[in-house]
Amino acid sequence: QVQVVESGGGLVQPGGSLRLSCAASGSIFGINSMGWYRRAPGRQRALVAVVGSDGKTTYSDSVKGRFTISRDNAKSTVYLQMNSLKPEDTAVYYCNAFLRTLGTPMLPVAYWGQGTQVTVSS
Repeated sequence: QVQVVESGGGLVQPGGSLRLSCAASGSIFGINSMGWYRRAPGRQRALVAVVGSDGKTTYSDSVKGRFTISRDNAKSTVYLQMNSLKPEDTAVYYCNAFLRTLGTPMLPVAYWGQGTQVTVSS
């Protein structure tokens, strides 16, 4: 059974930093992409950053220059380094992974983590 689990959220003051981690586990044949989404209070879930199978990274305009996504394929893990945090970054952050697995070895399927809370407040 495939699972993705996030960690690293917490409470931080404006201007501070946090590093989120997301690890995928199970019978994984390949990773097409891994990334991060977030849902702020009263808003829909939105893309934050993603890294594709070719290593290309994509960021939301609201986090460019402040957040950095990286991955470790050997560990099936993706990270999100968040610097210069703002109150508007407060949200539940979700890890998303498109994976080829034992169940669907030829087609990638999306898997979601449970989310980790990030709160930016003075």
